[in-house]
Amino acid sequence: MSVKLSLSTLDALPGEVSRPAYARADLSAGILHFGVGNFHRAHQAMYLDRLFNAGQSRDWAIVGAGVFAGEQKGRAVLQEQDWLTTLVEQEADASEARVIGSMVEFVEPADSAAIIARMAEPDIRIVSLTITEGGYFLDSDDNFDPTHPDIAADAATPEQPKTVFGMILAGLRARRDKGLAPFTVMCCDNIPHNGAVTRRTLTGLARLSDAAFAQWVEENVAFPNGMVDRITPGTGDRERRILAEDFGVEDGWPVFCEGFVQWVLEDDFPLGRPAFEEVGVQFVPDVAPFELMKLRILNGGHATIAYPGGLMDIHFVHEAMENDLIRAFLRKLEEEEIIPMVPPVPDTDLHEYFDLIETRFSNPKIGDTIRRLCLDGSNRQPKFIVPTLRDALKQGGSIEGLALESALWCRYCAGTTDSGAEIAPNDPAWDRLVPWALEAKERPEAWLEMKGIYGELGADPRFAEAFARWLRHLWAEGTEATLRAYLGSG
Repeated sequence: MSVKLSLSTLDALPGEVSRPAYARADLSAGILHFGVGNFHRAHQAMYLDRLFNAGQSRDWAIVGAGVFAGEQKGRAVLQEQDWLTTLVEQEADASEARVIGSMVEFVEPADSAAIIARMAEPDIRIVSLTITEGGYFLDSDDNFDPTHPDIAADAATPEQPKTVFGMILAGLRARRDKGLAPFTVMCCDNIPHNGAVTRRTLTGLARLSDAAFAQWVEENVAFPNGMVDRITPGTGDRERRILAEDFGVEDGWPVFCEGFVQWVLEDDFPLGRPAFEEVGVQFVPDVAPFELMKLRILNGGHATIAYPGGLMDIHFVHEAMENDLIRAFLRKLEEEEIIPMVPPVPDTDLHEYFDLIETRFSNPKIGDTIRRLCLDGSNRQPKFIVPTLRDALKQGGSIEGLALESALWCRYCAGTTDSGAEIAPNDPAWDRLVPWALEAKERPEAWLEMKGIYGELGADPRFAEAFARWLRHLWAEGTEATLRAYLGSG
């Protein structure tokens, strides 16, 4: 019989389930976080829980926030269990469950007035974000896009913002008007130079309606860069069932993740910060080498196995890694094309880093799905694959595997697997991607004409030739035969 999670039932949980060593009354808020999803709870919220358990930084608890009304569902689940989450860390030979209690509030989603007012309170010293790679309103060159309809709407009515950036600006303005120092804005998303990108989007939006205020933000608000890493799949009935049957806990929204976790941060927090270094966060002067390594080797690796796995009707990531062709494709592409385009990283052997990633991808307990890795390629490909491709072309390096990866993504977006099974929409731009992918079957260059993805690379004859060759091979021979051809190409 499982125990329903709440503050009142903590003592009734099975003994093997770890629980907070602190009371809710021990905590006070310090961070407002946008995007209370699985990754946030497996990462930032987990690090804070470790700190609180050690008796430190208990004035840095989390206040949740969200800009979409749809986030009300998750909020309601967490509210019913007093903002507690069960985190299940899984390795191939062991699993551990712990209850984390580092969240103390959750402002009503999409209630911009309430969110702005909460940011304007003096206890909030950090505002952090996990809003996915596609949430930063960037163009194909990763610059702020002032023409986006949501940005234009916030610029026209800054006093009634709908975007996270409009709300943050309103919160900063309210603090300035009250004579309070600005909070630090800390991005926790998987994008290169994430602090700098957040700064550009925030000041870019401000500049559209108030240039003087934009300058004030530029000069007074800190945006530390950071690299985050932990494989964290979505939660479904499978995870809820495992938690109830194996650990005796009933949790409406548990989080399952791997045991590995990493966070590398620049130390730029004018109003202070939690003592994250005490629980494994690495503070460095420049996070860029670490984030580039992760984005290209790990996230690029995810993209590498995603689309052949999807086309071959493989469900789980570890099952893709059990396929000899996909595993060999990943290693060959990483060793010959991706790793050579990654500059040196302090105290890190890049090949050993990839070996660890290969092991992490193979973890059978995570239950991460190929479909999740295939999700949102229109935002992920320009960040995880195209930059490596651009560098390889500039340096005269090999691009055969990168071109094949691009062709696999195109073939996937045609909407059917090799067996003829329909692929359900899996990208915000799916309705546009499918016609382009189908046109590319006869005219491959049609796919490369998406400048929002490839920029000027689509016109590069070397890339265009390799892409067209591999795409035709995929349509004619299928994924397995194409991978064999690539692996046997020498």
